[in-house]
Amino acid sequence: MIMAIDPGRDKCGVVVIDEVGEIKFQRVIETSTLESVILELEKNFELKKIILGDGTTSKSTAKKISETTKAEIKIVDEKHTTEEARKLYWEKNSPKGWRKLLPTSMQVPPVPVDDLVAEILVKRFLKSLESDER
Repeated sequence: MIMAIDPGRDKCGVVVIDEVGEIKFQRVIETSTLESVILELEKNFELKKIILGDGTTSKSTAKKISETTKAEIKIVDEKHTTEEARKLYWEKNSPKGWRKLLPTSMQVPPVPVDDLVAEILVKRFLKSLESDER
């Protein structure tokens, strides 16, 4: 299992995927609960790697993670992930009502998309592994 985290000051996006790419856990959590969430997820899943976005609080988050778990930490470029996450949000949640009338590129999702950023980070990591194998 691979866990990905989009670190932030107040909230983090977290996702856990299995070896075939199926999402087993995906949430936006308060940053203050990150350690306890990692410990809980370790009880339920055998976490091999933790993918961490290189953004806002990545250094302090990496330190916290390394003090919490033995899983290997990999840092991934976070560039443009918020924009990709907004697009992914609308792909997963088709606009309803008046929102159908506006292009989704002009809309902001009504909920935080940090968990979708984490999903994008893990996909980037897996894609980089595929590229390395070629």
